[in-house]
Amino acid sequence: MKVALIGVGQAGGKVTERLARFDADMGFDAVQGALAVNSAEPDLQSLEFVDTQLIGADRVNGHGVGGDNELGAEIMQSDAQQVLSGLDGRITSKSEAIFVVAGLGGGTGSGGAPVLVHELQRVYDVPVYALGVLPGRNEGALYQANAGRSLKTLAREADATLLIDNDAWHEQGESVEGAFETINGKIAQRVGLLFASGEAVEGVGESVVDSSEVINTLRSGGIATLGYASEVASDDSAQNVRTVMTVARQALLTGTSLPDATTADSALLVIAGEPDTIPRKGVEKARRWLEDETESMQVRGGDFPLDSDRLGALVLLGGAERSSRIEEFMERAREAKRAAEGERTDPAEELTDDRLENLF
Repeated sequence: MKVALIGVGQAGGKVTERLARFDADMGFDAVQGALAVNSAEPDLQSLEFVDTQLIGADRVNGHGVGGDNELGAEIMQSDAQQVLSGLDGRITSKSEAIFVVAGLGGGTGSGGAPVLVHELQRVYDVPVYALGVLPGRNEGALYQANAGRSLKTLAREADATLLIDNDAWHEQGESVEGAFETINGKIAQRVGLLFASGEAVEGVGESVVDSSEVINTLRSGGIATLGYASEVASDDSAQNVRTVMTVARQALLTGTSLPDATTADSALLVIAGEPDTIPRKGVEKARRWLEDETESMQVRGGDFPLDSDRLGALVLLGGAERSSRIEEFMERAREAKRAAEGERTDPAEELTDDRLENLF
């Protein structure tokens, strides 16, 4: 799948750089262009593998927006044409989709990403997706409230929003910096493999996934989530039937970017590995299991030929916003907003719809 990446804000820039570097190191050639955009100049200076663009210099003088995502949205609205001009040559006729990457808890990313998605939708005739990183439970009330507003707006503006929960892919006991490094590495590997689906580099699979499978899985819009797991493969494909079932189950039930999100409108199962080791019976069995587990009749499946001694499973879910994890997060965001505004909670109000307003 040929994609163009635009990272917005500190986290968005770092994830975009990791994705571009992973794609180059693996030789997939899925990332056609990558740009990092930020209002904080020092954050851009730390990026070496992607091109960068400073916005809001006339408002914040390169110092960032200090977590103010309304200011982040205003700056992106003012400088949107400058950003679009900077994309010349990075979004080419080969690009099959655009991904806007952002951490949803900060200021520039959470405020600017929805605005940029809106502008890209007006200009380009390819799907515009968001890759959003949710703050963990311990990252503070401001980040929760920012992310709630940003997610609500992104879900409306983007063709689909692939969510990464910061609490999903870090190791227990890690420092904050170490956890972010681990999470960014896992995002690069998993999302990078998804992008590379259809960009076969080794051998020929029996039923190779192509970019249309990814796009059709995300066509329902709303929230998407991605799961991954792998195990060492046997040389005999017949012995890998159980392995394929195991990694498919782990990918959905314990390895997703949005834990506990298992109900979806559509799904895609990709089994990656040496073509000779991938059992057709195992792939079909795992696909049927995924249909039952997700309660969806739109479950696609296929191979990703890859030079590896392991078998991996990628599970992409589209239309997963009915997940209890989303409900839990949005309630956390509402509580954070009420706390920030010093509101007292009236039990009667809890019986009514208490929505977060859109960013714009």
